[in-house]
Amino acid sequence: MKAVGIVVEYNPFHNGHAFHLNAAKRISNNDVVIAAMSGNFLQRGEPALMTKWARTEMALAAGVDIVFELPYQFATQKAETFANGAVSILAEAGCEALCFGSEAGDMDLFLNTLHFLEKNDTEYQFHIKELMGQGLSYPSASAQSFSRLFPNNEMMDLSKPNNILGYHYLKAVHTNGIPMKVLTVSRSQAAYHDSHFSSDTIASATSIRKALFSKDSDIKQIRQFVPESTFERLLQYKRSIGSFQQWESYWPLLKYRLISLSKEELRGIYEVEEGIENRLISAGLKAHSFVDFMNLLKTKRYTWTRLQRMCVHVLTNTKKAEMKLRDEKVSYLRLLGMTNKGRDFLNKRKSKLSIPLVSKLSSFQNEQIHLDIKAARVYALGVKEEAKQLLLEKEFSQPPIYYQ
Repeated sequence: MKAVGIVVEYNPFHNGHAFHLNAAKRISNNDVVIAAMSGNFLQRGEPALMTKWARTEMALAAGVDIVFELPYQFATQKAETFANGAVSILAEAGCEALCFGSEAGDMDLFLNTLHFLEKNDTEYQFHIKELMGQGLSYPSASAQSFSRLFPNNEMMDLSKPNNILGYHYLKAVHTNGIPMKVLTVSRSQAAYHDSHFSSDTIASATSIRKALFSKDSDIKQIRQFVPESTFERLLQYKRSIGSFQQWESYWPLLKYRLISLSKEELRGIYEVEEGIENRLISAGLKAHSFVDFMNLLKTKRYTWTRLQRMCVHVLTNTKKAEMKLRDEKVSYLRLLGMTNKGRDFLNKRKSKLSIPLVSKLSSFQNEQIHLDIKAARVYALGVKEEAKQLLLEKEFSQPPIYYQ
């Protein structure tokens, strides 16, 4: 058996994800799909709509064969670090190919861009530093630097979120000499940030979440945009947990943290830089909601995403020293779930693994996994009281989900 790897968040799994999943199998000609999936907090600095266990169930029901957790130390990071962690999981798991969705949809564009930036990295970095000195955020400075150096259509648009991630997947494979074929498929119809439904069957996760969190929300309105297995699990989750998670669920906890920590303590939190602790405290005192807080906090220099990631680390009390990476690879494989086919593949692969395979949390101790445990405990505080203990216990008691 051969495996293709994908990097996912499934927040929640929808028809666009199903399209990507089926395309990954088809164009790689591989029969096993392995997913590196973010845990309870995501790359854009948001709490996941549902727990990693619920999203694992969605993935397995839709056709993924093995789900590994992307550790907090990588999952809540900028694109390059996020990609390095995910690629290291898929390489260790034995994937012969990696397939990602992108706005470009053309591997030649990615390869041209990779080779160009390798040759022109010094000048590229100089322009980035110069533009950031003028107050631009890193993503904006990066995209503008690239346009300055090579303003033609043989390169891709590095301002698009999936293009950025895809570029870093390819770079991670190339830089580390990983024998893995890299493939891409075009995102179908809905764009990553689309907040409104623009198709009869395909919608972005952003627009689906917006519908679920709207005041007059009726979960049935998103039924046409997700597989039936996803829809059933959304219903089940809302019945058992009481609500879906979003930043507003954690706002009282974040506000408490912001107004109780000193400036010195805030400066010790990961990603709190350049005196922004003053704005964090000031905005925290004034704001009545998380959205209100973010609007008070945002500046031209800091993207909404970077500020949200900063808030995640404040919420989880994650210190700078805790997030220092010894290298760009994960140090364990946390197995969240598998199918029959996935189990067979994993049984054959086990003897070749160079890092521990973790299926029982109580039997493994590690610095990276300590952050995952802490994040899971904080995540549980955002649900209704009757569900808190269930989620707190589940992190330790839940074995990998076996989907038959």
